[in-house]
Amino acid sequence: MATLADVAKRAGVSPATASRIINGSSKPVTEALRERVLAAVEELQYVPNAHAQSLARSHRSAIGVIVHDVSDPYFAEITRGLQRVATEHGRLVIICNSYRDPDKELQYVELLRAHQVAAIVLAGSGYHDEAFTATLAGKLRVYERTGGRVAVIGRHEHAGDAVVPDNEMGGYLLGAELYSLGHTDFGVVAGPKVLTTTTDRLAGLRRAAREHGQKLPARRVAYADFDRASGAAAAASLLDAEPGLTAIAALNDSMAIGVLALLRSRGIVVPDQFSVVGFDDMPVARDVTPALTTVRLPLAEMGARAMTLALRSPGGARPPLIEEIGAELVRRDSAGPPRTG
Repeated sequence: MATLADVAKRAGVSPATASRIINGSSKPVTEALRERVLAAVEELQYVPNAHAQSLARSHRSAIGVIVHDVSDPYFAEITRGLQRVATEHGRLVIICNSYRDPDKELQYVELLRAHQVAAIVLAGSGYHDEAFTATLAGKLRVYERTGGRVAVIGRHEHAGDAVVPDNEMGGYLLGAELYSLGHTDFGVVAGPKVLTTTTDRLAGLRRAAREHGQKLPARRVAYADFDRASGAAAAASLLDAEPGLTAIAALNDSMAIGVLALLRSRGIVVPDQFSVVGFDDMPVARDVTPALTTVRLPLAEMGARAMTLALRSPGGARPPLIEEIGAELVRRDSAGPPRTG
């Protein structure tokens, strides 16, 4: 097995400098030097056992959580579950908002490792970005080899413990519901194209289309930012381009609420004249008018499960634990048969 001296030699630094960087010392070093040492750790598969044992001790109480934006209702619910379990175990949660900036996510991994947090939870979606994914996976491997724990929510390329919601099935349930109501011409307000969550939910909708002998053409899919304002803007562009639409499937509830607001501004009555469905079943989904038909994911429970995984003992070379979370259709008042005549 590689030693600290081997790492120092490979990186061209002293063993003391290598040790400070690996152990997350607060003493400043240049970013180039840090990257050189961490690259040597990765190449040599170095595992500092003493530090791993130190990180596993209970006095290291902080858990780092990286989310896209904790003010987003989706992540607020997940964070509620994360914090509940952390509090039960006497742990401090450090929340980091990346605002879907991959560079910020990489920086936060480094900052959290430097602060010697006991674990890192990635609560945001994975990205369709090979360079970013490879870089992130490398940084997380280094962190784990120095004793840290990692758990993720959603579909990521990281080979570790994960809580994986069945977004594909959720999309299928939405599509099947609209087709069963008689909607063959509906639009989709999707999330950012770069996110795996968006891809998976769209894949479910397309599977439902195939099973009902239909197609979901690209012109009926508008990409937005998973928020109310962009949901309304995307709905407007769909309705202007495709005036024959009878329904819109929004791939999260915030965007669905934006769709409802846009329809209301145009004097279109839901569900009498038009149907809208959402995704996630955020608490507000039942309070809007009309109450939103949506797909339920147990968001707080997802957060609780992810924190439970993050607090597990490293356990040597045990296989990763993948917890799959099912999706459930919740019928309310915003969807009905298309208007005839």
